[in-house]
Amino acid sequence: MKNVKIIPPKPKENKKLKVAAYCRVSTSGPEQLHSLEIQIKTYKKMIKDHPNWLFAGVFYDIESGLRRSGRKSLDKMLRKAAKDKIDYIIIKSISRVSRDTLLILKIIRFLRERGINMHFENENLDSINADKEFEITLRGMLAQDESRNTSENIQWGFQRKFEKGDIFTKYKNFMGYDCVDGEITVVPEQAEVVRKIFELYLKGLSLGQIKSYLESQGIKTVTGKEVWDTKTIQRMLKNEKHKGDTMLQKTFTEDFMTGKKSKNIGQRSRHGGKQRK
Repeated sequence: MKNVKIIPPKPKENKKLKVAAYCRVSTSGPEQLHSLEIQIKTYKKMIKDHPNWLFAGVFYDIESGLRRSGRKSLDKMLRKAAKDKIDYIIIKSISRVSRDTLLILKIIRFLRERGINMHFENENLDSINADKEFEITLRGMLAQDESRNTSENIQWGFQRKFEKGDIFTKYKNFMGYDCVDGEITVVPEQAEVVRKIFELYLKGLSLGQIKSYLESQGIKTVTGKEVWDTKTIQRMLKNEKHKGDTMLQKTFTEDFMTGKKSKNIGQRSRHGGKQRK
């Protein structure tokens, strides 16, 4: 009989994990940008200092947590994960991934199918564990409901302002008006330009002819440009604020999840009033 020599397999070396992190803030305000900067630095150091981890990147977005559109870095990270370039993802909390429960489920299942874990620090949960899916879903629902309540409170606040006749005073580069200490005031020299534009239009001049007149007289736009755009002139002629009136809630947010705005043709109450001058 032949002698059979059994050669034991070589023990596998500990494989280093390819680790990435994902951060998100909703707006580009100074405080949120500062928070984002700290998160990025912290995760970079955490991953690079770990002896068994390989740095696979820190991805970040400045977008609403309710919508997938615009989340370029999230999509980039998931594409990289699909190419087996990421093994493990760290994230501060479930709501940073999304405030859309269905989207959260799709993402964690997409990753789990590929053996990739997403670790949520605040909740101390790992998406790789199927038995934790219910808890992740529940916490995602709470985050989504919080966004819905915030949206409703904002809409309620708008309605109260409209009913009181309060209007928004954040006019920026609005020909004829300025906002001083929260009060809308008329800028006399600009008001004359507005009156002239309406006068020329009522005389039958076209938008192109009005443009030529303004430029020939050396009249500058509200931003100081010497060349006028006919679309700007058209918007001025259509804007009721140049009559001293204002119409509020011409549009409204139809769905807080999508952020889709619709023209208000009677679905919601509209409020108009005289501007304080």
